[in-house]
Amino acid sequence: MLSKRIIPCLDVRDGKTTKGIKFKENIDIGDPVQMARFYYEEGADEIVFYDITASSDQRDIMIDVVRGVAEEIFIPFSVGGGIRTIEDMHRILLAGAEKVSVNTAAVLNPTIISNGANAFGSQCIVLGMDVKKVKTTNKIPSGYEIWIHGGRTSTGIDALAWAKEAEKLGAGEICLNSMDADGTQQGYELELTPLISENVSIPVIASGGAGNINHMYDVLTKGKADAALIASIVHYGTYTIKQIKEELHARGVKMRMAW
Repeated sequence: MLSKRIIPCLDVRDGKTTKGIKFKENIDIGDPVQMARFYYEEGADEIVFYDITASSDQRDIMIDVVRGVAEEIFIPFSVGGGIRTIEDMHRILLAGAEKVSVNTAAVLNPTIISNGANAFGSQCIVLGMDVKKVKTTNKIPSGYEIWIHGGRTSTGIDALAWAKEAEKLGAGEICLNSMDADGTQQGYELELTPLISENVSIPVIASGGAGNINHMYDVLTKGKADAALIASIVHYGTYTIKQIKEELHARGVKMRMAW
């Protein structure tokens, strides 16, 4: 059995790490380079960096911040936001990231997934999915819809169908973010997560809603997620990564223990 991963997420806006609730009311909380270094030293398995307004602002990602983070950590580092072309992917990988995450661009142009996988390998291509629970319809039979532009634009695309299609196109991993749970600290979406995890063969990272260790235990076991993305509970000092890993390990979840 592969170890489950604990992945701090740095949402970055205007060069600062920020945090909101359900993609709204964001406040700045720190420097992403310093925070990435801190989480690396605490034992994080990976770091995820999202430039959360690059797509909606129609601008390039902040490559200098990406480079600064990559110089400070020695664990896998995934970057998303404002990636529209293979050239964008190449620049980010050259800046030190191991993975690139595509969300809006992949919906608007799905061939970016296959082109990226062909150019850099599927292991480098992460599909970011921002998902909201909606009424079940013929068009959205799963009851979960994909949203883009940082959660600002609905697409009418069924989340389960899109996950399966992205896997076929060559995505090597899915980062599954519940917009309904995002920032609430009330727990991960435990219907959505297993729905996706059990219907694709690539790893699924659960995102949105972590408020305590029970939530992470649930999504890694009942939710069948391969990794748990966390933000508020470590950004605000509720838990350390060491505490999280030790408790999960004690409860039978296989963890990579770095101490």
